[in-house]
Amino acid sequence: MKGMGIADKLVAAAEAAGCPDLGTLRNTIDDALAGNAEIIDRLLDLELVEEEPFFRALSERLGMSWESDPEPDTDDARELKRLCGAQVSIRHRILPLRLLDEAGDEEPGADTPAGARPPVVIATYDPFALARRRAAHRSIDAPVRWVLSSRRKVVAGLKNFYGVGGDTFEEVLASRDFDGSDAEIKEEINEIDSDDAEASVVKFVNQILKEALARRATDIHVEPLASDLRVRYRIDGVLQKVPVPENIKALQPSVIARLKVMSGLDIAEKRLPQDGRIHLRLDGLPIDVRVATIPGIEGESVSLRLLGQERFNLERLDMLPHIRKSVDEILKKPNGVLLVTGPTGSGKSTSLYCFLSVLNNESRRIVTIEDPVENKLEGVVQIAVKPEIQLTFATGLRSILRGDPNVIMVGEIRDLETAEIAIRASLTGHLVFSTLHTNDALGGVSRLIDMGVEPFLVTAAVRGFLAQRLVRRLCTQCRVPAHYSEDYLQSCGFPSERLLTPIYQANPAGCDACGHTGYRGRVAIYELCQLTPRLQDLIVRGATRQEMVKQTILDGFRSLRDYGWEKVLGGVTTIEEVVSATDDIFDEAAAPVAALT
Repeated sequence: MKGMGIADKLVAAAEAAGCPDLGTLRNTIDDALAGNAEIIDRLLDLELVEEEPFFRALSERLGMSWESDPEPDTDDARELKRLCGAQVSIRHRILPLRLLDEAGDEEPGADTPAGARPPVVIATYDPFALARRRAAHRSIDAPVRWVLSSRRKVVAGLKNFYGVGGDTFEEVLASRDFDGSDAEIKEEINEIDSDDAEASVVKFVNQILKEALARRATDIHVEPLASDLRVRYRIDGVLQKVPVPENIKALQPSVIARLKVMSGLDIAEKRLPQDGRIHLRLDGLPIDVRVATIPGIEGESVSLRLLGQERFNLERLDMLPHIRKSVDEILKKPNGVLLVTGPTGSGKSTSLYCFLSVLNNESRRIVTIEDPVENKLEGVVQIAVKPEIQLTFATGLRSILRGDPNVIMVGEIRDLETAEIAIRASLTGHLVFSTLHTNDALGGVSRLIDMGVEPFLVTAAVRGFLAQRLVRRLCTQCRVPAHYSEDYLQSCGFPSERLLTPIYQANPAGCDACGHTGYRGRVAIYELCQLTPRLQDLIVRGATRQEMVKQTILDGFRSLRDYGWEKVLGGVTTIEEVVSATDDIFDEAAAPVAALT
């Protein structure tokens, strides 16, 4: 029983409780895990199990104490309400029962934080909601001993103990008038373009968010310094400092607290990193913001990733014809693996979402597992990795394969287990997309082999490795003609013999359209390494990287820098941008080319 997973334990408990339809129950559990839903609530709402026998059987399999009639101890009522107020208890769906003597025995299911206070016994009906249990534990100033009870009894206990109404948690919440800042009870939709008379801190935060969206920022960083609170936007991949009021340092705690409240984080927890989300509306359009806090010696810094409700299609990638044609051919295949490679922040996820949008139709079932889910795709089942409940890429991928998918997207291949499952999925008729952290396309081959994947499996399953980088687009309203010396062009490998049309560089002064930076937006540059029969033979034989590079060039491979030069000649970007984005791989790629010529 010790090695059983969540689904197996639930099925075993349901079987012991006399569930008449274990097949439907198993499918419901798999769907709940895939959809990141509350499993226990789903089973109870669909009446697939009888509460009392099911929870009794589950408590035995989890080794948790069972409470058939959970009632808070009247002698401890005052202290229980002080430790676990109505807001905490109803928010986290828990019921405080009693205080234990400090010398009392440890109970199964216990958390073991240090503390001198006597432990408090708390009943829960969902032992798998680990995030909720941990959040409750942080809110309770005492060690916690968890016991299991039924949902019906926990709801009844909350009604009696706190004097609230309703027969379900939704009705209980509706009957209690909580503080509007309780973002964990009710999802907060923030209208940041409304002109209201809120406090100065709220106005300042709203203005920061509104200005970031207006300036096309992808990230906002709020960073405490010794004598200031620095705010920076990342625009077109470059951080830019934002002017702030002179007295903003004095408001630092309030600004950080406001952002944490908006994103549903625990404002009292300042020692540990936290992650949350903010749901914004600007001019009626929804925008998601991913929030991460990091504790530092000067205070907590907050990073916000702005995720607009973007439209994904291949046209937005602006691929050159030779790459677009090859990608189209791969997308038409019924199976195989396409791996997008590159460093963090190179636009790999955007490319994958664009590929999925092409395939997303009524005839295909598409399932993704990501860490985290950055953009929501209508019609696609998207799973967020949750290591705290053992939902990793590998375990999630196994579950996905039981759900009859046609197309699978794995956020990242990090280990041998995930790599082998993805490859075997492609060999059994699935089209699989994922990412690898490598410098170039060909590096994906050695990365998989270094992980432990057999070379013959790489050649049998992988259709290609697509490497990419992001370069800034020139502002078309203020760009100026560029002039370079022959020596400079030769040193960076630019084909000066192709200078039949003018090339451009950024205007140092910029204009209002680009925020006086000379650039507006970013575009990806690509290189695609397809596994031709000759290259496959070299991989299986264990050839050196230099031998494989030579073969790819003979097969018509064009490097990232060559792709970038096409964008320079088209007036899209600058030589400096291409050189900066590809400098780490240029020297290595240039040597084999020279050897061939």
